[in-house]
Amino acid sequence: MKSLNKIIIVLGLSAIVVSCHDKGQPNYQYFPNMYESVGYETYAESDAFKDGKEGQLPAVGTIKRGFVPYDYPNTTAGYDASKVSLKSPLDSTAVDMEKAKELYTVYCAICHGEKGNGKGNLAVREKLLGIPSYKDRVITEGSIFHVQTYGLNSMGAYSNQLDTNERWLVAAYVMKLKSEL
Repeated sequence: MKSLNKIIIVLGLSAIVVSCHDKGQPNYQYFPNMYESVGYETYAESDAFKDGKEGQLPAVGTIKRGFVPYDYPNTTAGYDASKVSLKSPLDSTAVDMEKAKELYTVYCAICHGEKGNGKGNLAVREKLLGIPSYKDRVITEGSIFHVQTYGLNSMGAYSNQLDTNERWLVAAYVMKLKSEL
C-alpha cells in the first residue's frame, strides 16, 4: 500500500510539472508593464499630452504651496526700493534670536564672521576677499532680505536654503550685529 501511494504521488507531481510547461506558447505575465517598462527619453515628444510636445502646465495664476511672492525685481532699482520701503513682517517679539543666531552661524558667519565684521573663516584664509563689515554699510532689514533672496556681487542667493521667515530672522540678527559694532 505504501508503494502504491508513493507511485501515485510521483505520477501526480510529474503530471503537474509536465502540464505547466509548454514550449509552444509562453506563460502569461501579470501586469507586464511592471516588469518591462517603456523607456522614455527626457525631452522626447509624447502622445500622453494634448499637443504631443509639452507636459502639463499648472493653471495660470497658481503658486506652489509655501511660496510667498516677492515683488521686488533683481535689479539695482529693486535693491534701492527694498532698502527704503521693505519692512519685516515679523513682530519684534516674534523674532527668536537664538534661532536667528543659529541660522547666521550656519549660512553667513563663514564669510561675514561671527560678529559681522567681515572676518569670517574664508576671509581670514584669504579664500574670498572684499567681504564688507556691517559697520561700514548702509543697510536695512529690507536690503538684507533682498540680498539674501537674490544675492549680490560674489554672494550667492540663499532663497533655496532659507525660507522667507528664516531670511527675515537672519536680517534681524544682522541688524543686531550692526548695532553692536
